[in-house]
Amino acid sequence: MPIYQAPVRDTLFVLNEVLGYERYTNLPGFSDASGDVLEAILAEGARLAENVILPTNRVGDMEGCVRHDDGSVTTPKGFKEAYRQYCEGGWMGLAAPVEHGGQGLPYAVHTAVAEYMVSANLALLMYPGLTQGAIAAILTHGTDEQKTAFVPKMVEGVWTGTMNLTEPHCGTDLGLLRTKAVPNGDGTYKISGQKIFISAGEHDMADNIVHLVLARIEGAPEGVKGISLFIVPKLKLDAAGNPGERNTLSCGSIEEKMGIHGNSTCVMNYDEAEGALLGEPNGGLRAMFTMMNEARLGVGLQGLSQSEVAYQNAVAYAKDRLQGRSLTGVKAPEKKADPIIVHPDIRRSLMTMRAFNEAGRAFTLWTALKSDVAHRSGDDSDRQAADDHMSLMTPIVKGVLTDKGFEHAVMAQQVFGGHGYIEEHGMSQFVRDARIAMIYEGANGIQALDLVGRKLGANGGRAVQAFFKEVGEFCEENRADEKMAPYTKALKKGLNDLQAATMWLMQNGMKNPDNAGAASTDFLHLFGLVALGYMWAQMAKTAQGKLADGANGSTSFYDNKLVTGRYFMERVMPETAAHLARLSSGAETMMALPAEAF
Repeated sequence: MPIYQAPVRDTLFVLNEVLGYERYTNLPGFSDASGDVLEAILAEGARLAENVILPTNRVGDMEGCVRHDDGSVTTPKGFKEAYRQYCEGGWMGLAAPVEHGGQGLPYAVHTAVAEYMVSANLALLMYPGLTQGAIAAILTHGTDEQKTAFVPKMVEGVWTGTMNLTEPHCGTDLGLLRTKAVPNGDGTYKISGQKIFISAGEHDMADNIVHLVLARIEGAPEGVKGISLFIVPKLKLDAAGNPGERNTLSCGSIEEKMGIHGNSTCVMNYDEAEGALLGEPNGGLRAMFTMMNEARLGVGLQGLSQSEVAYQNAVAYAKDRLQGRSLTGVKAPEKKADPIIVHPDIRRSLMTMRAFNEAGRAFTLWTALKSDVAHRSGDDSDRQAADDHMSLMTPIVKGVLTDKGFEHAVMAQQVFGGHGYIEEHGMSQFVRDARIAMIYEGANGIQALDLVGRKLGANGGRAVQAFFKEVGEFCEENRADEKMAPYTKALKKGLNDLQAATMWLMQNGMKNPDNAGAASTDFLHLFGLVALGYMWAQMAKTAQGKLADGANGSTSFYDNKLVTGRYFMERVMPETAAHLARLSSGAETMMALPAEAF
């Protein structure tokens, strides 16, 4: 049975000591979750994740969801009960507005707790995750009547939500979608078409499911300019706002998937189902991106979460498994062999995962705090800067954390050797579950193209220049500090590589767009390394300050931070040079072979 312990101490270190959470108490919601209250929220979230949600993970993988002849779907054993406790605890609406039944707490607190829940059971947490994205879209683009009708029930968790974007013939290229919307003449529309890969499309855990469906109104322009978004509930609402008559939509089948078996990934059929326009006609793309951006940050967190739980299980196994003797002499003379954690190559795997997880946690919480500033600050310039940061970092959070999350799930599986390949230890589930995060909500190649093609040059490069300035100033401010040299020198080298890569793209991407496309994935990961390195440099600076002040009984915690940070700078950060070398080679050889030569 896989284990998991929520990293509460590390979360508090990042929020309170590194990111200065208390500095944000002027923003709405922060004063309601500060100090002891924040710690209590994280501790309670950890308890739910470890004791209630984690036991459902293996069951969900083995049982999967079952579709019945009438189109209904049954979720795995224990899912309904765990979901009910999640909702009753108020976790669905942790960061939702108070006026709609939420608690109004910071998105950063929601993000911290979400890591624990998703580590415990990714498939189960997709149900509330999709709902929270749908809530955000309705709050941003809905009418007052729509907000009143749908959001409180969704925040309560008695209704859930979905995103219906993909069709059999179109995924990323939404301009090709065929689902149509015909006006009924009373403000509603008949929605007809088929959607695939719809996570949480049908299940037995809620009284109603609120589908947000992209469709094209009759006569709308071709391409993405003619797309609209509609609210299409599974059960229509009666005059009192309660679920009533069944809408003409159904789950045609459940996809047979590599992983996330506990989530009902459905083919959804709409046969003149009644829907209401969300937002403006032909404005569906804008409304969709409200959901997508929220979802992409959540999916990045899934990558981190799977890396963390896989790492914890690999560590436990490495401490217990006896094989061979240490290269530098026997470490466990009372045993027939040493535990494999003494071997350098096992340490390479464990340290690589650990260094990524701790920096990735800081990166996601930093980005979540920027979201809070963007949505809650009363200062226009602060909001703009935070929004710039979010826009720039969203593809990096999604792409880098999910690529590495899968890579580290495989790395953790390798620590187990043959025992990682059989189902007894549960490591294959982490690998299989982590794989989808690289694909959905925009495959990672699309994230890289988005970064290079749209985000880098947005507003004259304002966001990327602000990032360069912030990291450069940190390195300069700490240049004379010898204790910080192992961190700042490596970070400055990585920043130089990133700036050189950016300049190369500016000079060569416009000249030949294939150069930008060929460079995009390496650029994404180069940028991610510098962002993670910046997190490590800040954590190291904090740890050194705490040690200088006596560490308050936590000397080993801060010492371990410094060692792990040095490992990242010595063993991981140098990869920026390889990414720069690859991307600056251009697209010529990549595109040289004719298609028929493959």
